[in-house]
Amino acid sequence: MAQFTDTNKLLPDSVLDNFKYEVAEGIGINDEIKNRGWGGMSSRDCGRVGGKMGGNMVKVLVRQAEEGMAKNQDFK
Repeated sequence: MAQFTDTNKLLPDSVLDNFKYEVAEGIGINDEIKNRGWGGMSSRDCGRVGGKMGGNMVKVLVRQAEEGMAKNQDFK
């Protein structure tokens, strides 16, 4: 979430950070991050990580919602 909102986060920061590094490793820029830090990365590379994270998180949330709905068939 943006820093100026006071809404609750879906996941704790530690989980998001781990996920961010997993995605970076998956697209082959993890070594660059370790050497230069996130501040030294191009906006394009950071966008690649953010895009992958966002897309994957949406898939996970949809799957969780579907599983939750399948368990509770008494909709009102």
